[in-house]
Amino acid sequence: MTYTRRQFGKLAATTLPFAAAAASYPRSLFAQGKPNSVFSGVQVGIITAYSYHNMPDDARSLVSYMVRDGISATESHDEPLAEFLGAPKAPARPRPVAAPAAGAGRPASVPPAGEPRAPRAPSPEQLAYQEALNKWRLATPPAKFEEVRKLYNDAGIWIYGFKMSLTNAMPDELYDWTFEVVKVLGANQLTMEMPDGDSALTARIGKFALKHKTRVGYHAHLQATPTTWDEAMSQSPYNCINLDIGHYTAAGNHDAVAFVQKNHERITSVHLKDRKFKENGGANMPWGQGDTPIKEVLALMKKDKYKFPATIELEYQPPEGSNSEKEIVKCLAYAKAALA
Repeated sequence: MTYTRRQFGKLAATTLPFAAAAASYPRSLFAQGKPNSVFSGVQVGIITAYSYHNMPDDARSLVSYMVRDGISATESHDEPLAEFLGAPKAPARPRPVAAPAAGAGRPASVPPAGEPRAPRAPSPEQLAYQEALNKWRLATPPAKFEEVRKLYNDAGIWIYGFKMSLTNAMPDELYDWTFEVVKVLGANQLTMEMPDGDSALTARIGKFALKHKTRVGYHAHLQATPTTWDEAMSQSPYNCINLDIGHYTAAGNHDAVAFVQKNHERITSVHLKDRKFKENGGANMPWGQGDTPIKEVLALMKKDKYKFPATIELEYQPPEGSNSEKEIVKCLAYAKAALA
């Protein structure tokens, strides 16, 4: 069945069973000229390059995907932006093969449901790359990132988040460089993985965040509890929460909506994915089939006029006959309908 644009608009505004319409309608459903994924005052974005699995992940390609999919904002990993400016190319990451879980698979790089992302010892190639990359960073003025900002802004895309992990081994000048890049990009947040058990690191990051008046959103996986961010937030008013409601749910927490409501002033952005509760296996599912309260969190953001973005993070494996981009369009339709 094929829907006209008018018919699909009515469908999305009145119901969430959207998959058939989104799958059968062309990608121009959302993209009319420049993209616009602000719905009822809520900015819906996407994390790139991660969500576009098995597709070219250079900056120009990512911009083209977002434009045709109608997505007007992104939290971007540092690699595609830096590589656009001539940074060393990151070595290929290992992608272990894994079977789908609970009727819905996952990208090969994603660990089985219910398991944390175990840290791997870096290979010699990765260590050499990191050294070369840090040399490139310190030799490249942050103002150079105006070029990549222009690429995105000219296409109608706002880079609201810059994802790059800071470490204890990095010199202070690289910390300053990173926060300056965030500002040059026009982003309002630096995001990174939560450095578990390293209060000295979050304290150091918090001092630089305060210096640069730029918030840092720490992203947790299955270690997430209602108190995971408390110590970091107590260290600096700029240490904040990059909440993944899917991981939070799969970690065994049943209070995602209440957590968002309580902590909204310290949340930089919310990642959207649909996972089962821990007791139900924790699997990543197509949206609407898991236990994560995506609709309820979006409704709260709309009702209370929260200004932080909601970030699509595609983490389930596309079903046979589909691909990551088609599934992203479905996720966007789901969010739009939830916010209607």
